[in-house]
Parts: sequence; C-alpha cells; structure tokens
Amino acid sequence: MKELHSSTDEQLRCKNWQVEGILRMLVNTLDSDVAEDPENLVVYGTGKAARNREAVCKILSTLEQLEDDETLLIQSGKPVAVFRTFENSPRVLAVNSVVVPAFATWTQFRRLENKGLTIYGQSTASSWSYIGTQGILQGTYETFHAISQQHFEGSLLGKWILTSGLGGMGSAQPTAIKMNGGASLVVEIDPMKVERSIKYNICEVATDNLDDALTYIESALRNRNPLSVALVGNASDVYQELLNRGVIPDVVTDQTSAHDLLNGYIPSDYTVEHANRIRKQVPEMYLQDAKYTVVQHLKAMIGFMERGSIVFDYGNNIRQQAFAAGLQEAFSFPNFIPSYIRELQCEGYSPFRWIALSGDPNDIYKIDQVLVSHFSSDDKIRHWIEYAQANVRFQGLPARVCWMKAEERIWIAEKVNEMVARKELKAPVMFTRDHMDAGSVASPLRETEGMKDGSDAIGDWPILNALLNTANGATFVSFHHGGGVGVGYSLHAGMSIVADGSTNLAERFRNIFLGDVGVGIIRYADAGYEIAERKAKQLGLGLGDQ
Repeated sequence: MKELHSSTDEQLRCKNWQVEGILRMLVNTLDSDVAEDPENLVVYGTGKAARNREAVCKILSTLEQLEDDETLLIQSGKPVAVFRTFENSPRVLAVNSVVVPAFATWTQFRRLENKGLTIYGQSTASSWSYIGTQGILQGTYETFHAISQQHFEGSLLGKWILTSGLGGMGSAQPTAIKMNGGASLVVEIDPMKVERSIKYNICEVATDNLDDALTYIESALRNRNPLSVALVGNASDVYQELLNRGVIPDVVTDQTSAHDLLNGYIPSDYTVEHANRIRKQVPEMYLQDAKYTVVQHLKAMIGFMERGSIVFDYGNNIRQQAFAAGLQEAFSFPNFIPSYIRELQCEGYSPFRWIALSGDPNDIYKIDQVLVSHFSSDDKIRHWIEYAQANVRFQGLPARVCWMKAEERIWIAEKVNEMVARKELKAPVMFTRDHMDAGSVASPLRETEGMKDGSDAIGDWPILNALLNTANGATFVSFHHGGGVGVGYSLHAGMSIVADGSTNLAERFRNIFLGDVGVGIIRYADAGYEIAERKAKQLGLGLGDQ
C-alpha cells in the first residue's frame, strides 16, 4: 500500500458523495500530516484506523464499488461484509475493540490483538473522524477556561501549568493554555514530538534542560506573557524533581498515553528506542517498570496538590493505573469532566466538527463567515471561530471544530447543505464529532465519573446513541470500547453525515442531531441534573410526567 494523502481531486472514486466522504476521511486519518504513525496505521495515542494494510486496501476498494442502498460492515478495522439496506441507511457501520465484559482486560485484549482478531481503535481513529490537534483544541480551551473561572478570577495570566504529553491529544494543551493567558511547561519523552510541536508552533521554545525550561517560565510569569515550553524528558522524573526542589506550579495535569502502560507509557530511565525494544522483547519487565513509574508520577502529582497546586486527571486513566499498581491514594484528585465540563454537557454543549471534502481551505472560511454573521451575538462561537481562523493550522483536509448545542448543529448543517447545493462550496462537507459527547459515552473514570444518581458504569446510553443514529440515517455510525482510558473502562459511539446538497437531508439533519445530542441530555436529566431537565423540556424530549 502506497503512502496515503488527503484528496483534493474533484473526481469521485466512489459512486456518490455519501460514500466518497467516508473514503476521504479514512485516507485523511492516515495522511502523514495527520496521523502520528501512518506506517503502522496509528492515528493518535495507540489508536489504529484499520486492522492492517491489507484491510485498508480492501476497505478502499469496497467503498469504491458500494451502491446507494448498500452498507459495509467493519469489524475492528477489518471489512467483513456488504449488505443490501436502504438508500437512507448508513453506508458504513463499524464496531471496534469490543470484547465480552468478563474478558475486557488488557491481557485478554492483547492476546486477541496478537492473533490479528481486533485492534485498539481509540475513538476518532477507527471512526475515521480525527482532524489532528484542532479536534480537541476547543474542548481543552473550555477546560482551562473553567479552571481560570473557578480558581483564578477568569484568567491564567501570570499562572503556569505543568503537564505532559505532546501526542495527538496532549498537543492541544499548550495552545489552549495560551488562549487563556497562561504559561505551560509540557514534558515529552519523544524528541520527535517536541520537534513537531516547534515546527507547527504548538510550543514556542524547546529544551532538554530543566533549569533552562524554568528560566523560560519564570521570565514569562515576570513579564505576564503567555508562553509554551516543551521539555524533553520523562514526566514522572521531571515532576518528582520539581517537587523535590519545591517548585510548585499553579496547575498540574498529564496527558501521556497512560491508559496503555505497555504501548503508550514510557518508564523512568527508558529512551524511546529502548522502550520500543524492551516492550517487544520483555513485555513483563516493561510493564513492571511502567507500574513503578506511574506510581511515582501520581505520588508527585498528589504532592503538588498537597503543596497548593490545582491538580486534575485529564482523561487518560492515570489514577486507575497507579491504583492498580498499588497506590491506594491514587484517586486523591478529581477528573476534569465532573469538575469543569459536566454542566456544559447537561445542555448538550459539546464538540462538533466539519470537514471540507474538497480539500480547499476557502470552503471552511466561507462557512466561518456564515457562522460569525449568524451567531454575531454569541460570544462563545464568534470568538472561537475568529481565534481558530487566525491561529489554527489545518492538518490534512481543512476542518473546523466548534462546541455547539443541538439546535446550532441543525442550523449550520442545513445552511451548509444549501451552500453545497448552490455550489458556493467546491464539494460536500462531512459533519462529525468527538466521542466525548454528552450521550455517546459511558466511562466511569472520565465522562460519567461521579454521576448524581450513581449511574457511572451504566453502558446502555452509548448503545442507544449508536442505534438511534443508525435509525435516523447517519452516513457512518460506529461503536467502540476503550477510548482514551483503556480496555475495560469505556464504551462510546461515533457518527458522521455528509452534507451533499440533497434536498431530503434537511429532515435527517434535524432527526440526527437532535437525537445524537438529545440522548445525552436525557441521560443527564434521568440522573437528576436540573440543567439537563430544563433543556430536555425546552427541546420537547423525554416522556414528561406520564
């Protein structure tokens, strides 16, 4: 299989734009400007887009032949069948990484993966909706904005954040912190990722010397300048050294791929090259060293909290990993969702995204203009679009992410579909979202931690979400296990729909987006959250008092 790059060709490879959109999104996730390791089909973290290179070729050739009333089934990154369905049915249904609950352990999963029977699909990796760092940038901004509101009178100016990880998820942190006025010191063990962060202006300065890094931070704080500093080093070691020195950040978190200690986390005193060798040759020893390191890592984070830092888990399940390794106090600090995001999700306000299938940035800018004009009185949307336009670099197909409620999603999808029909845009547009959406995930150590009614581990809701999106005719519907927290800790669903200019799409947009977001609102209303109860009533959702 030759190297894949996002298509800007007006010529369709498939028989219609609904399928062509899916094909272009698969290719986009494996574009070298988007994926972290396209050679091994890894899109971000440890998440793969497909089972193997043969599967990618078979998926592409099958999509090229798929008819208007056929649906392709994907089983953990492998195409397995095409069935006759209906014209308004999804064109692709994908289920990734799902194993029977009693077998949902890393040991069992890796046994199945090593036999070539499954893949770890993360979230937007195997649902082919990843758009690079931008995909979680606004969500990261919202998190740090909430921190500034709760703890620092509305701004991070003059404050500094210690964090780690510059992979596909973590690399949103420096920009989001700068947007809130703060300075960040981001520890990353892989020099290549640090170089990439400088190349793409994610971080402004980089060093492998802790003293130099602190000098940069001290200067930024003294001059009250936002700044992002990348430090090549092991997060656990750096955190412990800072604590030993009595250097206490204002905020501490972490976004290493700690959910997978074998493939995503690097033990103390290992280089990247050494880690790659040992995890293959002696995985038992590697895991033992990783467990020791993650305990040290968490002890340091707890130490910062005890010395006055705001400390939180940023969704990588690092607390559970340390707890399983023997650290009883691992859950001493909270997870970011209940602390900073839950009230937003109770209203269905969460990450929405759209991708210009033409590959032309002007298509995105035209949509930006429509949004800014229509939502001129909505500071959240207007300010975000203006900032993203000026500062966000497109990776692969031009795309935009914007946190929106159901009614806003319906409006923009209908408007864009009209623009496609009038040929104001060069090609159709794919609408999709993150899996960190209100009703699409059950994750008791992240999205659904600390639910008001104790329903943290109830997994019905994301399944209902996937079923409803299928019934309503989304173009692509997927269901996954694991996400960013690891095997056994999450169930989640994805969806995408192509706005191809068809007149019959307006009703589907209304049903899809109201249903997709509405499941989340009902989920939180059912749990007793008053914000969600009011929103459900406003949208006419639920069963009322009957």
